[in-house]
Amino acid sequence: MLDAIIIFSFILAGVGIGFYGVELLPDATLAQVTDLEGLSFVVAGFGALIGGVIGLAVQTSYRRLERQIREMPPDRLLGRAIGLVIGLLIANLMLAPLFLLPIPREFGFIKPLTAVLGSVLFAVSGMTLTDTHGRALLRLINPSSVESSLIAEGTLKPSKTKVLDTSCIIDGRIEGLLETGFLEGQILVPQFVLQELQQVADASNDQKRTRGRRGLDILNRIRDSYASRVLINALDYDDIATVDAKLVKMAQELNAMLLTTDYNLNKVASLQSVEVLNVNDLAQAIRPSYLPGDDIDIKILKEGKEPSQGVGYLNDGTMVVVEEGQRYIGDELGVVVTGSLQTSAGRMIFARPKTSVMA
Repeated sequence: MLDAIIIFSFILAGVGIGFYGVELLPDATLAQVTDLEGLSFVVAGFGALIGGVIGLAVQTSYRRLERQIREMPPDRLLGRAIGLVIGLLIANLMLAPLFLLPIPREFGFIKPLTAVLGSVLFAVSGMTLTDTHGRALLRLINPSSVESSLIAEGTLKPSKTKVLDTSCIIDGRIEGLLETGFLEGQILVPQFVLQELQQVADASNDQKRTRGRRGLDILNRIRDSYASRVLINALDYDDIATVDAKLVKMAQELNAMLLTTDYNLNKVASLQSVEVLNVNDLAQAIRPSYLPGDDIDIKILKEGKEPSQGVGYLNDGTMVVVEEGQRYIGDELGVVVTGSLQTSAGRMIFARPKTSVMA
């Protein structure tokens, strides 16, 4: 309804300007016009067309602005509003003496022009400064809060929003991270990521379809369990083709962190100064470190490359090569670590059965 009112208002304004604007033509020009009323209707038609185009542009800009305001964090919106008011107040106070200056009549346009430009300049400056130093407002709003004071001082950093990638949803470990409480802050799922996930779930390939449906199930579960933290964001970028580029752009605009398992997206985002949380890096970092002499209980699953070797795997996928472990295939065995090797494919641990070490 509001869109129609905006467009219709500009069309009506165009008709009015076109119809009555003809009378403002010079008398010499009007004297040459035989049908003034017909000309007025023609110009009014052109005015309606131009007004409709301008109205459509204004309506599109208004909807884009409205969407950005709705998606803006409340603290940033409040900070910008306060910055706008302070900027306009300072502009009026500083520009007031200008109107007392004796300016010649032929230069009378200087006063309103300076007033408009000054107001715009101070208003934009006020909003920009509150974006940069808005945390200090927390001390003014709630000075008794220790957390607010620490944030205002910069000692304590507020939690950043995490933008979720399709690969991270399908991976599934995001659910465990939320359950254990290691992941804090708001979790943002862009609408275009949801669309990509739906395309994967509708794929003709059985494996892709299974992965996509699994991702949708995981997303539904975490939304039900953490409704106040996991949000679907409708922000989109029609001028950007790929989902990865949209994710990087959104993270930049929202000053958010990108949560992913995609190695290439991780590199691209890092090159553009976007903070990235890679679940694979986290899994690699929290792998237990085994030193020679440590004990491990492991199930021997298959033969090794060398005679008498047995091979088992830890929960994180690390391969454990057990000397003299071939005869224990299928059994749970206590082993003692003798060494480890880091390869391009991952880490490999070497061990011996406890019985042979004790002997």
